[in-house]
Amino acid sequence: MDHQTQQTPLQAPTSPEAEQALLGSILLEPKAFLTVAALLTAEDFFIKRHEYIWSAFSRLQERNDAIDYVTLTSELQDMRLLDEIGGPAYLTSLVNNTPTAIHAEVYAEMVARTSTRRKMLGAADDIRQVALDEELPIDKVIDDAEQALFSVTNSQVKNEFVPIWDAARDYYDEMEKLLEIGAGTIGMPTGFNDLDLLLGGFHKSDLIVFAGRPGMGKTSWMLSVALNVARRDRRIAIFTMEMGVEQMVQRLISMETGIRIQQLRTADISAREHTRLTEAIGRISNLPLFIDDTPSITPVEMRTKCRRLQHEYGLDMVMVDYMQLMSAGRAYENNRVQEISYISRSLKELARELNVTVLSTAQLSRAVEQREDKRPQLSDLRESGTIEQDADAVLFLYRDAVYNPDTTEFPNQALVLLSKHRHGPTGSVHLEFQQSYTRFRDVKKVNFELADISNLD
Repeated sequence: MDHQTQQTPLQAPTSPEAEQALLGSILLEPKAFLTVAALLTAEDFFIKRHEYIWSAFSRLQERNDAIDYVTLTSELQDMRLLDEIGGPAYLTSLVNNTPTAIHAEVYAEMVARTSTRRKMLGAADDIRQVALDEELPIDKVIDDAEQALFSVTNSQVKNEFVPIWDAARDYYDEMEKLLEIGAGTIGMPTGFNDLDLLLGGFHKSDLIVFAGRPGMGKTSWMLSVALNVARRDRRIAIFTMEMGVEQMVQRLISMETGIRIQQLRTADISAREHTRLTEAIGRISNLPLFIDDTPSITPVEMRTKCRRLQHEYGLDMVMVDYMQLMSAGRAYENNRVQEISYISRSLKELARELNVTVLSTAQLSRAVEQREDKRPQLSDLRESGTIEQDADAVLFLYRDAVYNPDTTEFPNQALVLLSKHRHGPTGSVHLEFQQSYTRFRDVKKVNFELADISNLD
């Protein structure tokens, strides 16, 4: 092995010929600048004088001035960069050495590719420096490393004009979906009709907080939503810190089969129920659900896992059960209020960064128990007022049967209170809670005929 060759450092990827050909193409055919301007910025050029020339092109275009040899020379002179680029003679050489302007877009793509590779190498250098800093916690190192890589990939996203025929077709397809869902739901449907009409579905980049006292059924409601959403082929990440994966799957199977939780725990099922169980497992196995049961997960760890999931499979929604069981790390270990504030703010940032809906359950304070009216209020959000501030919508779950177990009027009724809604109205909806299967459903509406009512007399 040639030891000397092995020690030779890698050179930055570049294509001076492509840069020269691109600039010469624009001088030959100024309209080419409009074609390639969306692909590049001045910083994408490796050779400094080519960066200056591109900046001059951009300045001329911004003023709507003509681009040619004369105007470019004058602009560079005004920028006091004409001598830096080699004077008028270098501009002449660009024109003379460019065979044709037809391939301007090809040259631009070559320049963009080498620029991306250099950015990747720069990100690698940043990652190396962070990794060598032993004072940084490892989760911070991982997060900074991923951000460095994502900054490169995000820089490749370019917004272009959309032809009206494409926009109209996409709108029609979206309207067809909305017509299937029903009027009033614009976002991702929850699966509960009255709640969809009130909330308008779940929207990307929103943080939804679903809160209640222990025993109300917050996890069951969240899993009911997960099944409803996943059946529409939406990809969901579920972070559970209170239950293990097996318990979560058991609940999902009970909801899907109608087999009681206790029967599943003891394997006390009939042959017919066993058939339903097998069929349900087949259906659930095909749903785009991803479960993580890491206890006391930090926002940084969660964001890292979500980024990977989004990259590998795509991601539409993140569910967290529940935010007060998350950890913010040692920085906040002596201040619980600040810790929860940091967690709720991080969940909102996660929703915006990944452009997904984040739905988190939350625990309420014991203040509810001290009141005669046990229905929750925004002030009951435990340990932090910033939860209300960060959330786009806050929903509360209330079941009267929890406090009055002997109630006979509506023993299975649950009330969902939409107490904060940044993008619409507030209100409440009734749901049915089937406790044996830990699932929620729309309340069945009974229609009476007038003849039937008259017979009641």
